[in-house]
Amino acid sequence: MVSSDSWIRDLRPADIAEIEAALVVVEDRGLSWDEIMPADFPLPGMSALFDDVRDELEHGCGMLKLRGVPVGNYNEDQLRKIYFGLGQNIGSPVHQNRRGEVMRFIRDEGTDVGEKYGQITTATMDDGKPFLSSYARTLTNGALRFHTDRTDVVSLLCVNQAASGGVSTICSSVSVMNTMLDRRPDLTELLYEPYFRSRLGEEARVPEDVYPLPVFAQRDGKFTSHFSLTYIEAAQKTEVVPKLSGAQAEAIDVMLEVAAELSFEMILEPGDIQFLNSHVTYHGRTPFEDDQEAGLSRLLMRLWLSMPNSRPLPIDHAVLWRDTEPGQIRGGICQIPELQHGVD
Repeated sequence: MVSSDSWIRDLRPADIAEIEAALVVVEDRGLSWDEIMPADFPLPGMSALFDDVRDELEHGCGMLKLRGVPVGNYNEDQLRKIYFGLGQNIGSPVHQNRRGEVMRFIRDEGTDVGEKYGQITTATMDDGKPFLSSYARTLTNGALRFHTDRTDVVSLLCVNQAASGGVSTICSSVSVMNTMLDRRPDLTELLYEPYFRSRLGEEARVPEDVYPLPVFAQRDGKFTSHFSLTYIEAAQKTEVVPKLSGAQAEAIDVMLEVAAELSFEMILEPGDIQFLNSHVTYHGRTPFEDDQEAGLSRLLMRLWLSMPNSRPLPIDHAVLWRDTEPGQIRGGICQIPELQHGVD
């Protein structure tokens, strides 16, 4: 995907000092982390870095690792304020679930995640357990297949790592498409046609709430891919959509095989922030094991960012993104008042 470390940036001592000064101002004003707006967390000395981050994500390789946040110096609330303040300076945070959360802790939440975040009890996974929504799977210690998130850019701050595993796997969806086009143009063409997906675990509590969207798409010379096999599988477990043809299923299989072939691993250490452009990358995760006694329990903070320099999207993507024009605040999980109460 990339042949150098050009996607890595390091915070300078001056940057950390500026971040700490902004944190002091926020705390003196008594602002909670979710009240912070860009003007509340001014980082003028980092403006060139933020421009660089945005440019690398949209016009470069589509991924970036920012290293050096001294996470051990702060408590959880202070880390939230710092991370949200940084996010507000780079893009616009959008909702990650129907409860309206704009920052999510990503960690193993135990065996009842399906009950909390969506599952199909009448269908099972390979291990014989209920079929979990994509959202629920994120909050287990299991592997995550290649997928995209419903946002221009997904960002993860590593606070603590697991005793083993939990490695990020990343590949370029543009490279996947180009490789498939070279090897199997017949299957590539199918991925430009709509596949039905379920909103289970997102806006909906039942899998029958579905929408059509192609896996590959382009507008004005700009590529985008939105994909999660779990969304497609959940829709297939209902009676409201047509079953995938053999060729459609093969197209997905080949796409995932190519993604694995072209992928590489990114290890996140405490203090690293990962940024991925969802339109041009797929990401996954290896399974992990925590060791609480040793203080090695995986904890990431996640932001979904709508970007001011985002690309145009095809008009039919409004079914998911709502606004398809470049630079507009878009993506995230639509807020439905009657579904905001209760779990998730």
